[in-house]
Amino acid sequence: MKINLLVLRCKELEASKQFYELLGFNFVKERHGDGPTHYSSQDAGFVFELYPLAKNEALDSSRVGFSLNGIQQVLSHVKTVSQHEFNGRQIYIVQDPDGRKVELSEQ
Repeated sequence: MKINLLVLRCKELEASKQFYELLGFNFVKERHGDGPTHYSSQDAGFVFELYPLAKNEALDSSRVGFSLNGIQQVLSHVKTVSQHEFNGRQIYIVQDPDGRKVELSEQ
């Protein structure tokens, strides 16, 4: 099994785009039919999309994790909420602009 799509709804779409770009994602602006303008990336081998949060929609508490190269450079631009070791790897917990916990580790 392999993940092929992840969609996050965001209160601050542009701030979220900038945050996830720090992690290495490159987004393109898209709009399908009369749907909302959103951002899409296929950099990690799956489709990762950031959509604006609709007015009547509640923000979720999803948690996502990414392993990436050059983690120290990313960590210098974001606040680490906590960190721990798991299977010999350092895991850093940061928050995206919507307050979701994002786990980062060195690839």
